[in-house]
Amino acid sequence: MPPEHDQRESVQSAYKRTKLSLTEVCLLILTVLAVFYTLSVASQIVLPFVLALVINLLLVGPMRVLSHRLRVPKPLAALVLMLGLAGVISAIGIAISVPAAGWISRAPEGLPALQAQLAVLREPLDAITNAYTHIQIILSGGNADPSSALAPGAGGDGLRRLGTTVFDHTRLLIGQLLTMLLMLFFLLTEGDSLLRRFVEIMPTFADKRRAVRIASQIERNVSLYLATITIMNLLVGVFNLVQCWLVGMPNPLLWGVLAFLLNYIPIIGPLTGVVIYFFVGLFTFPSLFQSFAAPTIYLCIHMLEGEVITPMLLAKRFTLNPVLVMASLMFWDWLWGISGAFLSVPMLAVFKIICDHVEQLTPIGHILGGPVRPTTLRTLGRDYGAMDFGNNEDA
Repeated sequence: MPPEHDQRESVQSAYKRTKLSLTEVCLLILTVLAVFYTLSVASQIVLPFVLALVINLLLVGPMRVLSHRLRVPKPLAALVLMLGLAGVISAIGIAISVPAAGWISRAPEGLPALQAQLAVLREPLDAITNAYTHIQIILSGGNADPSSALAPGAGGDGLRRLGTTVFDHTRLLIGQLLTMLLMLFFLLTEGDSLLRRFVEIMPTFADKRRAVRIASQIERNVSLYLATITIMNLLVGVFNLVQCWLVGMPNPLLWGVLAFLLNYIPIIGPLTGVVIYFFVGLFTFPSLFQSFAAPTIYLCIHMLEGEVITPMLLAKRFTLNPVLVMASLMFWDWLWGISGAFLSVPMLAVFKIICDHVEQLTPIGHILGGPVRPTTLRTLGRDYGAMDFGNNEDA
């Protein structure tokens, strides 16, 4: 009997044994909503901890090489890895900040060229703007003044508010970064002892084995995923750097580093990169046709990496349903912003591993798994015979 069939049988038996009453389902829904509300309210303290846990999974391999094989003391090994991580982050920040500041300062000079290239869209955009202004007037009862936003005092107040917002966000970001680094240091140095203590309190030997299996599989699969996508993202950044240099875009290092960072966010990140490349091309090249060269090559590189190479490397150990990956991405991006989008896939993978090893949750783990073969409605009807999907192949 094939392993896939055995897995389906075990999932079905677990589903039969764990049927919940209506009261239990309602309590479960309320608990999930309470957990998500807590994660949203306490994001300033929870998010650094989750980031530290995920980065710890990426660094746990080098940490064991330094501490176990090279006999480096754990605090010193953790400090070396964190200094290396800080150096990489600083290098990325320098590679982005200086050219980006130059682009921002030159943006007003390039606006006439951008308007000339987008002249074909001027009339539709004017029509949309006028329609929006009329809607504002209608909704406000005819008392709206479209020019009120351009009053003399509005600009100064807006700049002050912008400065305050930037300062507050910068202070919050620095605080979260320090919290994450502190938590990461203790996870690297004392994470194994914490896991050992957790296993020791398990009541039975079977529970101890299950806890060890869950922890080892999370560490192996998530660290493999993070290491693989980091290497692939680095290659994507290098190839985009080369193609930007070949097509004549200025500051190719900036756009290569940007492609490297955006590729950590599935789907949305690369699409954002394509849009950015297109607008940079509009500022750089004299014709609209030339502006499409860099984003088209960027899209081809992403399709080759995201649809062929990376799935081939991760297929044996890391398969998740693409629909649920996209849903997880949108949900965590809404809850925690860019950091949530970066953490969406690792957290979904951790949740699937836990579900696969807890009997009551195995049906959920089965749903989260990726497709193992092409499936259509007709295939499902042939496999289970429960519904008539019609005789037409296209049904």
